[in-house]
Amino acid sequence: MFKDPFDPSILLGKGCSCGGNHAEADHARLTAAATPAGEEGRWNRVVDAAVLRAVFPVDAQRRQFLKTVGRATAMAAISSVLPLGLAREAFAQGGALEKKDLKVGFIPITCATPIIMAHPMGFYSKHGLNVEVVKTAGWAVIRDKSLAKEYDASHMLSPMPLAISLGVGSNPVPWTMPAVENINGQAITLAMKHKDKRNPKDWKGFRFAVPFDYSMHNYLLRYYVAEHGLDPDKDISIRSVPPPEMVANLRADNIDGYLGPDPFNQRAVYDGIGFIHLLTKELWDGHPCCAFTVSKEFATQNPNTYRALLKSIIDATAYAHKAENRKEIAKAIAPANYLNQPETVLEQILTGTYADGLGGVKKDPNRIDFDPFPWNQFAVWIMTQMKRWGQLKADVDYAKVASEVYLATDTAAMMKDMGLTPPDPSKKTIVVMGKPFDAAKPDDYIASFAIRRS
Repeated sequence: MFKDPFDPSILLGKGCSCGGNHAEADHARLTAAATPAGEEGRWNRVVDAAVLRAVFPVDAQRRQFLKTVGRATAMAAISSVLPLGLAREAFAQGGALEKKDLKVGFIPITCATPIIMAHPMGFYSKHGLNVEVVKTAGWAVIRDKSLAKEYDASHMLSPMPLAISLGVGSNPVPWTMPAVENINGQAITLAMKHKDKRNPKDWKGFRFAVPFDYSMHNYLLRYYVAEHGLDPDKDISIRSVPPPEMVANLRADNIDGYLGPDPFNQRAVYDGIGFIHLLTKELWDGHPCCAFTVSKEFATQNPNTYRALLKSIIDATAYAHKAENRKEIAKAIAPANYLNQPETVLEQILTGTYADGLGGVKKDPNRIDFDPFPWNQFAVWIMTQMKRWGQLKADVDYAKVASEVYLATDTAAMMKDMGLTPPDPSKKTIVVMGKPFDAAKPDDYIASFAIRRS
C-alpha cells in the first residue's frame, strides 16, 4: 500500500516492489529509508498510488511513462487533471469539510500568536479553511459570543473552558480545549513610581488588574502575594481589566500594576510609564496561559472541519516554537487588524531580548514559547486554584473533568499524524515557586496553603 508510485523502478502489482533478490515480506526491513515517516506521509502514498493505478491500469505503462518524463513532470501532469494535494487532504479528513468558512475570535495579545499568524501566513488555507479571525474587546465578550455560536472557535484563557464546562460564572456548557496556545509570556508590571518597592510585602493597599477572574493571571498573582504573606482579597485589590486597556489605566494612575499578557507589559516599558517586576516564568516555568477552544457540540457535529482547524493550529504553533521564525511572525501580527503594535515591541517579546524599564536589557529566549500539548495536570492545578479562592464550591472529579476538557488524546494523535512527537501524557512535573504539585492529590495541595478561602 505504501510503495512510492512515482518511482519507475517499483511494481504496484504482485511480487517484490523493488525487484530485488529478497522476499516481499523482507522488503520493508531492507528498504525502510524509502518509507515515509508519519501516518500522514504513508497515507499520502496510498492516495498517490490509487490515482496512478486509475490513470495507468497497466503497470508497465506507468513505469515507462515515469522513465520517459521523470517524476516532477509526471506529478505536474497528473496534478493538472486531479490536484494530488486536494485528494490527499480529502482522504486524510475522511470526508469533505462540513464547514469551510469559519469565524475565530481572538484578543489582541501575543498569547494568541498561533491563532492570529495562521491567517496572514496561510496555515488555515493550507488545510482547506477560509477563516476570519475577529479581534474582540475582552474575555467576557469572547465567552458570550462563543456561547451564542457567533464564533466557531475561539482564543480563550486556559481556565475558561474549565469554568464554562463546570458552570462557574455561567451556565454549564460542555467545552473543549484541544491545544494550548502559549506557555509563559506574562509578567507583573508596576508603575514607575513603585520602582523602589520590589518586595511584595510592601504592596499592601496596591490596586492590581488582571485580564479576567478565570485566568492564569489571577491565580498566579494571588499565589505570588499569598506566598509573601498578603491575602489577595483583603490586603490588595484585584479587578478585571481588558488587556488593551491596561496601559491606559496604569498611565492614568487607576492601578498600581497588573499581572497581564504581552504586548502590554513591554508596551508600558516602551511608553516609559512602567517596568517589568518579574516574568511569570520565574514563578512557574512552562505554565500555560491561553488556549485554542471549541464547543463539544462543534467538534462532534463537524469532525472533519474540527480536524482541519486543529491541524492548522498545531502547524502554526510548531512554526512559532522555532526561534528563527519569531521576527517574521512579529511582522505578520503587528498590523492594526491583528495586534496593532510596533514591530520592535513584538520582537522584544518574541525573541526574548528586551528592555526591563529600569535601564537594563535582559535576554530570555523562553520569555514566551508555544507548545500545543494540553496537559491534564495543567487543568487539575487550575481547578485547585478555583477551589482555593472560592470560585468552585462543589466537589469535583478533577481527573475526569481534566480529561474531558483538555483533549490531550486528540492532540497527541494529531501531532503523530503531522510527523511531530507528542510527549508522554503521564510525565509532567509542575513546580510553582519551588513547591511541587501532585495532580493525584489535589485536595491535599489546597489544604497545604495557609491563605485560602475554602
